[in-house]
Amino acid sequence: LQHKGKTAANAATLSSVPLHNFYGYEIDPTSSMIAEVAMWLTEHQLNMRLESEFGQAPPTIPLKEAAHIKNCNALQTNWQTDIENTYFDYILGNPPFVGTAYQTSTQKKNLYELFHENKSAGMLDFVTAWFIKAAIYIQNRNTKAAFVCTNSIVQGEQNGILWGELFHKFKIKINFAHQTFKWSNEAKGNAAVHVAIIGFSYVEVKKKIIYSYEQINGEPTENAVIKINSYLVEASEVILKSINTPICKVPKMQSGSASRDGGFLIFSEEEKNELVKLYPESVVFFKRFISGDDFINSKTRWCLWLKEYSPDKFRHIKEIAKRLNEVKNFREKSTRIGTRKMADLPYLFAEERQPKNDFLLIPKVSSENRKYIPIAYLTNDFIVTDKTFIIPNTDLFHFGILTSIMHMAWVKYTCGRLESRFSYSNTIVYNNYPWPESPSPAQVAAIEAAAQKVLDVRAQYPNASLADLYDPLTMPQPLQKAHTELDKAVDTAYRPQAFATEAKRLEYLFELYEKKIEELKN
Repeated sequence: LQHKGKTAANAATLSSVPLHNFYGYEIDPTSSMIAEVAMWLTEHQLNMRLESEFGQAPPTIPLKEAAHIKNCNALQTNWQTDIENTYFDYILGNPPFVGTAYQTSTQKKNLYELFHENKSAGMLDFVTAWFIKAAIYIQNRNTKAAFVCTNSIVQGEQNGILWGELFHKFKIKINFAHQTFKWSNEAKGNAAVHVAIIGFSYVEVKKKIIYSYEQINGEPTENAVIKINSYLVEASEVILKSINTPICKVPKMQSGSASRDGGFLIFSEEEKNELVKLYPESVVFFKRFISGDDFINSKTRWCLWLKEYSPDKFRHIKEIAKRLNEVKNFREKSTRIGTRKMADLPYLFAEERQPKNDFLLIPKVSSENRKYIPIAYLTNDFIVTDKTFIIPNTDLFHFGILTSIMHMAWVKYTCGRLESRFSYSNTIVYNNYPWPESPSPAQVAAIEAAAQKVLDVRAQYPNASLADLYDPLTMPQPLQKAHTELDKAVDTAYRPQAFATEAKRLEYLFELYEKKIEELKN
């Protein structure tokens, strides 16, 4: 309808893409037939729009031609040879969204074959297979491709696995991208999912566009850019690899301890109090037990921590003996060799990583609605689970950087997701994070002072959980102000110029990351 001014006499010529120009693959026989009918319906709807605009359109009835919908497995079909003597301008679609835990054996086999038996393919969503198939087809062609996809393929470990292959092996370029938005269709019972749309080609396209969403279920803002990387931001083609050591000189982050006990070493407040009432001497066997959810929501749980005590101190307590026997039975049935070995030591955690000193705690999973991931100091009297990350040997400077808006910009685009929630990673997010290069003593002091102010303000609300304090609807104004001051101090440590947008933060951080990687190579 871009041709307003055309007369009704030649309006019919505007319908210039016939149905027989469309080819498609559909694995389900019924869906194949539905797709063919849907293409007729779509043609009819568009012809009605054409007639409404110009008063005339090509007749839809009788049906003269149809789209070519083939009932087959698209991933087991050779796209280059299946349709002979046909050149395609565009490849597009909405491939199936199947996470790795829900894939059938056939789907897993299809993925492994496309990734040439790369074991890392087992971590990928099924939708990634279509990106590889399209990349194979468009080699040395002008064909452009675009797919709706789960947003997880541009986050976390999946990003590096998929886009490392697409960028380095197939030399593809991203032409446009819709950053994460909430998408649903009109099907009954259809749940909304978080998706992205990515357009790409083998041949470089000068005009590139990023569609960003201020509200995940709102309308996009169109931004013309020079380049788009795999995190769908305007930055170089950087692939963050999973690494075990931080690229900067900062304390190491590690997972908390794993009990692998079937829950039998864990006590609620009520259960713990009942046992202590019967056996007052047992009070020393308990330590506060805290997961990410406990931490954020101020929930109280306890665990048996018996490693420091002789067996004669607790063996006579029936409830403890009963629970240790249950732990032993649980571990003996485990499929993990390491867990089965620990069946002979039921009074110990299967994997203990308890720090000797105080530490920073970061929950592995937290709400994407919060402006900041709640982070806090804990004493080593708290036993933290493997659902959290801990950083021993830190100071206020480290706390300040990690609870800043600068770090959160990095988190939003590099960490994986559990549903839509942030799923933090030490090997991807933290270890690859580019800290300020050479902050001056004054800048470090400013960050430390602002970080302490955040902690001081939190302390003014002793009965409020971190969930209460960091809910966007209830975050106290003094805490918001303290964080704003901390953000300014952190920004200044990176550069004197202010960052106008989050996109500018990301662009700067990726440049800093590339610089750091080059330094490490040399």
